[in-house]
Amino acid sequence: MHFKVSPSKVEDARVTVPGDKSVSHRSLMLGSIAVGRTEVSGFLAGEDCLQTLAAMRALGVSVEQPGPTEISIDGVGLHGLRASGTALDLGNSGTAMRLLAGLLSGQDFDSVLTGDSSLTGRPMGRIITPLSRMGAEIDSQDGKPPLRIHGRGELRAIDYELPIASAQVKSALLLAGLYAKGTTCVAEPGVTRDHTERMLRSMGVRVTTAGHRISIEGGQALKGCRVKVPADLSSAAFVILATLLARNADIVIANVGVNPTRTGVIDILQGMGADISMENTRQLGDEPVADIRVRSSELRGGSVDPALVSLAIDEFPVLFVAAAAATGKTVFSGIGELRVKESDRIAAMAVGMRRLGVTVDESPDGAVVHGGGFAGGTVESFGDHRVAMSLAVAGTVADGEVVVRDVDAVDTSFPGFCSCMASIGADIQAVEESSP
Repeated sequence: MHFKVSPSKVEDARVTVPGDKSVSHRSLMLGSIAVGRTEVSGFLAGEDCLQTLAAMRALGVSVEQPGPTEISIDGVGLHGLRASGTALDLGNSGTAMRLLAGLLSGQDFDSVLTGDSSLTGRPMGRIITPLSRMGAEIDSQDGKPPLRIHGRGELRAIDYELPIASAQVKSALLLAGLYAKGTTCVAEPGVTRDHTERMLRSMGVRVTTAGHRISIEGGQALKGCRVKVPADLSSAAFVILATLLARNADIVIANVGVNPTRTGVIDILQGMGADISMENTRQLGDEPVADIRVRSSELRGGSVDPALVSLAIDEFPVLFVAAAAATGKTVFSGIGELRVKESDRIAAMAVGMRRLGVTVDESPDGAVVHGGGFAGGTVESFGDHRVAMSLAVAGTVADGEVVVRDVDAVDTSFPGFCSCMASIGADIQAVEESSP
């Protein structure tokens, strides 16, 4: 499937976007090892999260889905999971792969984690190394999936300093720490999203945060609870981008998660001159939410603070497009982590934007994007959902039609993307590849 995008008139609207993917993944995993029932509302029924749901069922957990965005999990406790008869196929989800590796390392049975061609090409050494120090035995293909995890029961607690800020690695170690003897400590070089810590606390687990050190004592039981999933800021970022690039649009995106470990994209865009504000700030369970108001803005280039990278790691494709529409040039540095996402996102965005007439200078861990706007053309998504959606939004303000190829992966994180964008006036049509 591909997107056919025409120059669009984005207009005033109030919209919603699907539930937060990170929180949805964690609700399934933590609810499964809790005691009692966990009721989840606002669940993201995208392909990534549905793969995690299927994996938990394969591990012996009863998970019901009474509605598209509602799930009910009958937790089996820390030691109630059962071996799956087959490999756990996690599709395109790096979050599921890394977090489940931590969770399953403490079981007393073997597991195999695999995925699609994109996921099996992604490096997993960052979790294999510290989990092995905890006593886990994990076989891989030169550090890449499939991962074969040999259950050994109780693990050893460790004190581990992350070489690169990563919420996925941190979360994997905290989950493994539940099965370790003693207290596991993880030190971060920078702030990363803290959804795992928040949800563990909501389920009665003591998690201590002191500066950049997070500690968890092994053997603690989790208690089922109600989880309310906010709208996903990463998905809202595409609506924000389309509004900023439009002329005279004023749009409100309702009930968006604004966890301070996730709002780097807003900080960076505001630094570029974006008119973005948060209204009706409140708590939805353990997560802060707000209605985000966005008005069309004249963006300007500059140097993006590397300290904000870990707070906006998934939104850099959006920021690349914003930079291309800004005046002047924008310098991104310290973003080398993007090269090992669903695609090499630095290269993928550079290739795509060059085909739309944008000048992009790449470096190993960064890029310089020269502003000036977009021409029409045909671009590749490289099978990456965020690249596909970002280039599609660029097409709404291009000089001609833009075709974005290979966009099936968009359903992993943003089911209903085209209809949501249509509600604000963006002309993005999903077309089968065989269509003329």
